[in-house]
Amino acid sequence: MSLDNISLGAPAPRERGDAARNRRLLLDAAAALVTELGACAVTMDAVAARAGVGKGTVFRRFGNRAGLMRALLDQTETDLQEAFLTGPPPLGPGAPPLDRLVAFGRARLAVIDVQGEVVLEADESPTDRFAVPARFVALTHVRMLLASAGVRGDLHLLAESLLAPLDAALVMHQLRERGIPLDRIAQGWADLVQRVAGSPEPRTTVGIDAANEQ
Repeated sequence: MSLDNISLGAPAPRERGDAARNRRLLLDAAAALVTELGACAVTMDAVAARAGVGKGTVFRRFGNRAGLMRALLDQTETDLQEAFLTGPPPLGPGAPPLDRLVAFGRARLAVIDVQGEVVLEADESPTDRFAVPARFVALTHVRMLLASAGVRGDLHLLAESLLAPLDAALVMHQLRERGIPLDRIAQGWADLVQRVAGSPEPRTTVGIDAANEQ
C-alpha cells in the first residue's frame, strides 16, 4: 500500500478571503487562550470574546468545542505528515526504515509534549482517536516502515501496538502523573522499535498474510 493513494477525505471547499481571515482570527484566539489557560479551560465564549466576534460565529465555524480543538490540531498534523512523507531524513525518506520509525515516534511525542491537552480535548469519545484519517495515515506509515525493515508477522497489529505508547492520554499521564521525562519515554519507544524489529518470526503464520492486506 502506498501513502500516495490514501485519501484523507473530500477536499475542503475553498474559503473566501474574509472567511479564511475570520477562521485564522478565531484559531489564533483559541491558541493564545490554550497557552495562557490550558486547553481544558478554553470555552467557546472565551474564544469569541478574545476574537471580538459573537459566540454564534465560533459555533458556526467549528460546530462545537471538540471541533475547535480538532481545527487547532489540523495544521500540526499536516506539518507532521509532510515531514514524514516528504521531509528530510531521518523522519522523511532517505534514512533506514527503523531510523525513520524511531524519528516518527520522537516527532509524535514532541507534538504531545506541546499540544497534549489539545489532543485530549479534541476527542469527543474514547474511540474517536482511532477513527480519524490522521491516525490511519500514521498507522499505514508505521506498517510500511516495518515491512521495509523486513519485520515478519501481523504487521497491522504490530503497527497498532507500536502506536499505543504514543497515545496522548498515556503520554500525558506518564509526563504529569508519573513524572517520567520525555527523553525517557522517547528512548523507550526506540527500544520497543528495536525489539519488535529483532523479534523472531511467529511460529504460525495462518491468517497473517490476509491481515496484512487489510
